[in-house]
Amino acid sequence: MGHGIRALVVFLGLLSVALLATASEGQAAQILIHMKTALAEDDAQICAVPNVAWALVKAGHQVTILVDASAVTSVTKGFGWFNGLFRPDTTALDRAALPERERHSLSQQMGLSLEKVPHDYGEYFRFLQTLGVKIYGNRTMMLLYEIDPSRVDSVVVPISLSRMAELFTSADRIIVY
Repeated sequence: MGHGIRALVVFLGLLSVALLATASEGQAAQILIHMKTALAEDDAQICAVPNVAWALVKAGHQVTILVDASAVTSVTKGFGWFNGLFRPDTTALDRAALPERERHSLSQQMGLSLEKVPHDYGEYFRFLQTLGVKIYGNRTMMLLYEIDPSRVDSVVVPISLSRMAELFTSADRIIVY
């Protein structure tokens, strides 16, 4: 992803967080981030998700990420014939490094030492889980992509359509990427 596009993604993500914080008037909200686009299709969208999630948690909100549609392929170990043969124990997010300039920016904005800022997006999602972010994946989309749920990163809990409906109806706000 180009420097300008990544900067725009970070800016727009943080802007959406600021708007949500203003809208919630200081009260903690249940925020659902609906992550629908695979890393291979548009890395700008999927890479914005953890930044927004972290900023929302830091602002005191409860955050849930729903991995849906083509994004389920990005959290699946060894997805695709090439990765199945040569990188069977990693996900696309594990293989996507956070650029150092983004790590430095996150360190400054979030008040965390650079050493503790994740190095790749797989690590970033596991870091978010330690902050209390719940991460679910659409089991039906996994079925459609012929993904065995046991191959999905352990940070993602496969859920049914009825559980997804509960997530959508219980959220105070929904952000879609």
